[in-house]
Amino acid sequence: MDLLKSVLGGLAAAAQGNAAQTPAAGAGLDMGQLAALAPVLMELLSGKGGGAGGLGGLVAQLNQAGLGDIVQSWIGRGQNMPVSGNQLESALGSDVLGQLGGQLGMNGGQLGDLLAQALPGLIDRMTPDGQLPQGGAGQGPDLGALLGQLLR
Repeated sequence: MDLLKSVLGGLAAAAQGNAAQTPAAGAGLDMGQLAALAPVLMELLSGKGGGAGGLGGLVAQLNQAGLGDIVQSWIGRGQNMPVSGNQLESALGSDVLGQLGGQLGMNGGQLGDLLAQALPGLIDRMTPDGQLPQGGAGQGPDLGALLGQLLR
């Protein structure tokens, strides 16, 4: 619950500092979309969305689905390769995205498209040293602050 508060706090702070709600450079999402995605991102990173949990679990799930080169570009220090909503829906499971999307009043395909815009930048910022953080979930960057940075 503290992590969710952190996410929402970061989003609120970003909204105050960026009242125009312009999309983030490279993210293509506005404040409202990021705010709507925050609970979904929390579920995906906690493992409740069907993955193993944490950033490492999400990355492992995407790797197993054949998106390893794409995900590695997000983690590494070079250019982030794009991913499609269809690729994410296939990797994460249409049933999972359908269920999570339903919570937001959208279908799994729509959620996949939004995640395709958000995940490359988010994972890139969660791996600033070009590798997955070592240790537990508390050892990585603050997800709330990262979501707020996506709006700058």
